[in-house]
Amino acid sequence: MQGAVASLKTDLAGLRTGRASANLLDPVTVTAYGAEMPLNQVATVSVPESRMLSVQVWDRSMVGAVEKAIREANLGLNPITEGQLMRIPLPELNADRRKELVKVAHKYAEAARVAARHVRRDGLDLLKKLEKDGEVSKDDHDRLADQVQKATDATVSEIDQAVAAKEKDILQV
Repeated sequence: MQGAVASLKTDLAGLRTGRASANLLDPVTVTAYGAEMPLNQVATVSVPESRMLSVQVWDRSMVGAVEKAIREANLGLNPITEGQLMRIPLPELNADRRKELVKVAHKYAEAARVAARHVRRDGLDLLKKLEKDGEVSKDDHDRLADQVQKATDATVSEIDQAVAAKEKDILQV
């Protein structure tokens, strides 16, 4: 269940808010050396200012490919190239875009909740099998099933808190 929470937090970190984050460019892949590679394997991404990203490309011949990949990633970013360094100013988010990002965040949260419920179902199925095979008593089965449910409830609560914090961050002007 903690894997679902960790995955959600990674997904939420990639959502663009009003502030720059190096995680914003995580979904960008570059065609380099005949293969698709994540941007962080051909360049260094840093955040020099709160509204600007900086991408330092390691190989001079890859600058064009990296710039093209960033433009085609549909993130609404427009890099300014200066040699091997790219500066990417982050434009202000309008109200409609902020609402779309909140919907995406809720979609990520629902996927994480579903993953946690799948883990709960697998745990309960395992308990039923153990009880059927005589390895745990009925009382132990009930006690362990309660623990599984409490862990699920705690995980869902943690997911809800993470999404609420991200929603507040996205909607903040």
